[in-house]
Amino acid sequence: MNSRERFRKAIHHEQPDRPPLDLGATWVTGISASVYARLRTALGLPSRPPRIHEPYQLLGDVEEDVRERLGVDVIGLWAPGTIFGFRNDVGWKPWTMPDGTAVMVSNDFQTTVDALGDTLIYPKGDRTAVPSGRLPEGGSFFDAIVRQEPIDEDHLDPNDWADSFGRFTDADLAHFEKESTRIHQETEYGMVMNFGQGGLGDVAFVPGQNLVKPKGLRDPNLWYEYLLTQPDYIRGIFEIQTKAAIANMELLRQAVGDKLDVIIISGTDFGMQDGLLISPQLFRDLWKPLYKKMNDWVHTHTSWKTFYHTDGGVMPLLDDFVEMGVDILNPVQCSAAGMDAETVKAKYGDKLVFWGGGVDTQKTLPFGTPDEVRAEVGERLRVFGAGGGYVFNTIHNILSNSPVENLIAMYETVAGRSIR
Repeated sequence: MNSRERFRKAIHHEQPDRPPLDLGATWVTGISASVYARLRTALGLPSRPPRIHEPYQLLGDVEEDVRERLGVDVIGLWAPGTIFGFRNDVGWKPWTMPDGTAVMVSNDFQTTVDALGDTLIYPKGDRTAVPSGRLPEGGSFFDAIVRQEPIDEDHLDPNDWADSFGRFTDADLAHFEKESTRIHQETEYGMVMNFGQGGLGDVAFVPGQNLVKPKGLRDPNLWYEYLLTQPDYIRGIFEIQTKAAIANMELLRQAVGDKLDVIIISGTDFGMQDGLLISPQLFRDLWKPLYKKMNDWVHTHTSWKTFYHTDGGVMPLLDDFVEMGVDILNPVQCSAAGMDAETVKAKYGDKLVFWGGGVDTQKTLPFGTPDEVRAEVGERLRVFGAGGGYVFNTIHNILSNSPVENLIAMYETVAGRSIR
């Protein structure tokens, strides 16, 4: 059974020979470029500076020799653009991460260092603009800089957000067509599209880090207030975004067709460690009808499976996820309230594919022993892997403070063999 066959069986709730493995196929299942460089060394692979293809979280681009060594089964289809509005198809240059790791970044990755020693990054690589991201000295990823202009609450206009929801260009579509054809014809991987344009209210994008001058409500703190005080304004933004997302999905369908297996619709977080960030009723009023509209379009016009990312204790929303047509849930944060693996698998294992949940990236992977990692990974494989419907990955991205020996222990447990 090759990787594509294994992956497709799993996402169709069939039992493969082993759960398929993901590393780096998406922006929520990736690895910090810093620890990725150390992993390459530990695997005995040639040393070279990793490319940071996702600059917000400083994620490394996982290369073919690493995928082959670990037995990775799925690969990502990525847009050329980044969350900061610059592109990765304009060439690469060297840069040094705060911990001293040598990496390669886009030629349009433009930064300065302020008096505090923090690194500031510029939208669209435009140094004349106000910076839109801050990497604290010694930090591992950028934080958004809120550039909120004064708001007149008596004249709120959802169309202020229209610049955030542009259509794919001809160059974008040519890239998707070429890259999806290459992956389909030259490899045996399953394929997931890093789309995310249906992430209604995703606070990772609310500040508009890709825009030189973002308009409308851009402060995440105010955003959560406006969900209650200005729901019509928020709904208006969501409706514009939904229309634009469906239009882009139609263009994507024409470019890639059935070569694509999975599309990431949303990365909006609805949970925290102790439960929901919002009430179930607010979710059903503002999000659910539009999510259902997007999922219905995908299932009517394509063979793709829909992938939704949300952290936290979201058990009270999972019936809604099923009803609105979600196929895949990521990351399954088993440490959050109500999300233990046995319960989630028993209640929803025949309705949702689980992607992630393989080991805790808050505690076990960065701070546990290799034996503790092996034990947790083995248990999650046992629970989630039963009957198919599971893609192995960690609970969110692998952070830079994760010991390489723990990563080796994890991947050897998944593979059932030595990887060195």
